[in-house]
Amino acid sequence: MPPQPRPGILATEPYQGGEKELPGFSRVARLASNENPFGASPRALEAYETAREGLNRYPDGHSAALRTAIGEVHGLDPARIVCGAGSDELIGLLTEAYAGPGDRVVYSRHGFLMYPIFATTAGATPVAAPEANLTTDVDAILARVTPETRAVFLANPNNPTGSYLSRASLERLHAGLPEDVLLVIDAAYAEYATAGDYSDGAELAARSGNVVVTRTFSKIYGLAGLRIGWAYGPPGIVDVLNRVRMPFNVATPAQEAGAAAVQDRDFVARSVAHNTQWRAWFRERAQAAGIEALPSEANFVLLRFADEDAAERALSTFKAGGVLVRQMGKYGLPDCLRVSIGGSEDMHMAADALDAFAGQPG
Repeated sequence: MPPQPRPGILATEPYQGGEKELPGFSRVARLASNENPFGASPRALEAYETAREGLNRYPDGHSAALRTAIGEVHGLDPARIVCGAGSDELIGLLTEAYAGPGDRVVYSRHGFLMYPIFATTAGATPVAAPEANLTTDVDAILARVTPETRAVFLANPNNPTGSYLSRASLERLHAGLPEDVLLVIDAAYAEYATAGDYSDGAELAARSGNVVVTRTFSKIYGLAGLRIGWAYGPPGIVDVLNRVRMPFNVATPAQEAGAAAVQDRDFVARSVAHNTQWRAWFRERAQAAGIEALPSEANFVLLRFADEDAAERALSTFKAGGVLVRQMGKYGLPDCLRVSIGGSEDMHMAADALDAFAGQPG
């Protein structure tokens, strides 16, 4: 018999990203992966080009300059920051470090797919808590916490629903958890949130021994191709992450581009303003076409159709108009499609596709 992996590994279905190509179109509106339509900051691109001269050297294994830049911008202690190859890596390391066979990992039913995938591959049992109107239900999560629970994962704002928990709700969730249960707040879309009572959770992590916040450079900073993420948490958990991560997990060009990107506040402000404007515009266009467009605090809008068949027909209509969006069946939302906020031309193409769908019989 050949070598066998741990049972949980073969029990998972590999994660599938959004579609990238649509044959037959000279221009495609790629609205399936929540990417920044502006690309990367010019300062980040310049730093990336400069870094090419040192590719024969190992990167700084501590990402010191990147952590310092993040700390300065966000008002955080760099010693409590860990950088990784995307926030995905850090979420996976946290799962493996704190959960295993016989343990439970709780997450919101329509949360990021990687939470149950990481839990299962670690040998733990993923436990999905029901949501209330496609929003994380604090009471439902707390009701599923048992002595075997080792971690709770929360995306805030949530992907793919776009909903969020307020600062007060985060505090209530944390207050209801045992001290030995890790609360991971995945704030990948924090920069896009405009609600006045939103918090990325950093203030909670600053004074708690069991809270970690993860962030990413893949969204607002337009650096998805470089795979950069970071986590902020208590010293003990940061120490654990530094022990289990790879020694050179963030490449030099990524560190240099990331440090430049996080300091380019004008680029971030322009990206946020664009997203806020076109997110509202697209929701209005969808609703005018008779399609439910859920409120969102992220850089995408979730569309909910009458049923799964209608969602499939809408998907075909989007593709016929040269627009790629994301199916939501794997998230338990077969009647929904997620549409990223792209450039102005992209959004007009998407809205035209919705109008075409609305004009179809049945």
